[in-house]
Amino acid sequence: MTDATVFIVDDDEAIRDSLRWMLKSRGVASRSWESAESFLAAYSEAMHGCLVLDIRMDGMSGLDLFDRLNELKCQLPVIFLTGHADVPMAVAALKKGAHDFVEKPFNDNELVDKIDGALAKAVILRDRSAAAQSLSHRLAALSQREREVMDLILAGKANKVIADDLKIAMRTVEVHRAHVLEKMGVRSAVELSQLLAGQIRE
Repeated sequence: MTDATVFIVDDDEAIRDSLRWMLKSRGVASRSWESAESFLAAYSEAMHGCLVLDIRMDGMSGLDLFDRLNELKCQLPVIFLTGHADVPMAVAALKKGAHDFVEKPFNDNELVDKIDGALAKAVILRDRSAAAQSLSHRLAALSQREREVMDLILAGKANKVIADDLKIAMRTVEVHRAHVLEKMGVRSAVELSQLLAGQIRE
């Protein structure tokens, strides 16, 4: 998690400085922006960590930014900073996928605990995304015939049945089967099935 960063978006300079100092004292990297617009301009899919976001700001609000990031398929876990009157909005944001929220004035230890949880979640999301991308690349490496053989393997059909279904020699099926397993990085039909069901963790 050493490359994880806490991204802070708050239009209150004192809060930004306080959060950055608090995180630095705990060995956690952070970056900050004074507006939702400036963060959105800097946003990249390569960002890894979590977002600590003020719910109410001048210009684009934290909620508006959250909605925009959702449209961009952003995977950064979001912790909202909110005043007491904004708690219902924060709860609504949780239902739309926000990680958590903390009321101002916040307790440092409580916020750090929530940030630790968000950063742990960010690692899980990144690993899951990398596994999905790896699987996509492996599937793309299969030929059309190999995909057909794979589908029948997953259906539990024996080589002889696959050969009959595709009207090809059983030896050809065996060759395709071996190629499928090799390209998918598995040793058996069971592992192949588990991989495509998302049960194998990369």
